[in-house]
Amino acid sequence: MIPPRFTRREIISLAGKAALVGALAPRLARGAEENSAQSFGAVVGDPIAAKIGETILKDGGNAIDAAIAAAFAAGICAARNSGIGGYGGHAMIALAGGKKITAIDFNSAAPAAARADMFPLDAQGRVVGNVNTFGWLAAGVPGVAAGLDLALQRYGTRPLRDVLAPAIQMCEEGRYAAAVKGIDDLAPAGPVPPEKRRNLALAALLKTLAARNSTESFYRGDIARTIAAAFQSHGGLVTVDDLAAFRAREMEPLTLDWNGARLHTVPLTCTGLLLLEACSILKSLDWPKLSAPQRQHARLEALRIAWADRLRTFGDPEQVSVPVEKFLSPAYAGEQVEKISTALRAQQPVPLVVEPSNAGGTTNISATDRHGNMIAITVTHGGSFGSRAVVPELGMVLGHGMSRFDPRPGRPNSVGPGKRPITNMCPTIVTREGAPVLAVGGAGGTRIPNSVFEVLLNFVALSAPLGTAIAAPRLHTDGTLNLGLDKFHSPEEEKFFRTAGYTVTRSPSAIVSAVAFDPKSGESHGASSGGA
Repeated sequence: MIPPRFTRREIISLAGKAALVGALAPRLARGAEENSAQSFGAVVGDPIAAKIGETILKDGGNAIDAAIAAAFAAGICAARNSGIGGYGGHAMIALAGGKKITAIDFNSAAPAAARADMFPLDAQGRVVGNVNTFGWLAAGVPGVAAGLDLALQRYGTRPLRDVLAPAIQMCEEGRYAAAVKGIDDLAPAGPVPPEKRRNLALAALLKTLAARNSTESFYRGDIARTIAAAFQSHGGLVTVDDLAAFRAREMEPLTLDWNGARLHTVPLTCTGLLLLEACSILKSLDWPKLSAPQRQHARLEALRIAWADRLRTFGDPEQVSVPVEKFLSPAYAGEQVEKISTALRAQQPVPLVVEPSNAGGTTNISATDRHGNMIAITVTHGGSFGSRAVVPELGMVLGHGMSRFDPRPGRPNSVGPGKRPITNMCPTIVTREGAPVLAVGGAGGTRIPNSVFEVLLNFVALSAPLGTAIAAPRLHTDGTLNLGLDKFHSPEEEKFFRTAGYTVTRSPSAIVSAVAFDPKSGESHGASSGGA
């Protein structure tokens, strides 16, 4: 393993700066402009992890190296949100000049023993005992290790041992976000001293992977056997065969052209399709030419329609048929434009029958380098510390990917053996004249697609610069008539939506992290905002 590149003082300093940023976040959120132009690139996401990524860039690594190092580090300093035992994630990668633009899906897979009726419901329609959210049945095959390794192998320039070094050092020096001896220690009531946050078991796991320069044994080897044994001894379903069968997969992105730009996002089981469908509808509506009140109303209705389609039809495309081409077709967009136009004239919602959806958690890292390579990568446990199931020998918390399935049998996103659930993650890259200019993603459960959509809408449809796009007001909808407006919406806008028939509350948006690259000047900018 290479020597760590950070002194203990630097690690502690980074943690202090992150605490300051967290304390100021409610005042800074979307009130500050994008950061100053950088010649070496930019990394945005968790503050400590982003600084580690920046160091990789300054040392000559590319954007993919930086983002993967930051993602591993975030699994230590922001362990509630993600980690190497996280259930999965998605990434969009663009090589400089647009030479290649690709998607990587490393979403969790259900074990072979999983069944559609494995999570019985009570009289209120809730899963009995929350066993799909907490405990060993809530965890499927963890995908984060495979996804980070695949992205690095194919598009990075540094070996795995290199990008793991900062995370290992943080484990050993007490920078882990909580104590992890057992489930009760995951979220202690008060401050935890550093000596109790030295996750040496996790450090040993990461050191083993670094020494082998591969995550292969995590899925097919001695580490896999340790993980499977923990599942079996605690009543879980994942076996050595389930781990051995798992692969992160590289995929062709979904795309949409609008206003001289092309949007590229990860296909199902990611929720990027929802973004493109809503954008396709507004493109057909010629949204930028509407009046300001009509633009506000129309953007909400396009999102509501896309959410309704998501909840009704989205599922693992390897096991269910999803009409992707239909949702992105001009004909379908035209049909929805007629509905929205009627709603705009009446100043009323589009009539839809939608059941609400809820989920939380997640970390997103966006990065670009001096050459113009770009990546947006989202990794997650799900909710805070995921399943709260711990593999003690490895110091590793498991995410709760099984909670992302619909517990009711017979639905497109119902549980099934080997099936991957629909997630709310949607990392996206924007190109102009073929060159990547924006990488963006979000953290915050069901709020992610809406918030990323808002940034894209301003950046692409209105040609706003990154700072303006990320500072614009955001709304939250799950397709129902419940509407969340952030604090940047005016009282007049709130009154309009209430009068139109929505149940309006003030609520935070997702945390969006984005980087922009100017192919002409070679300058990079980064910005992150939300959650307030």
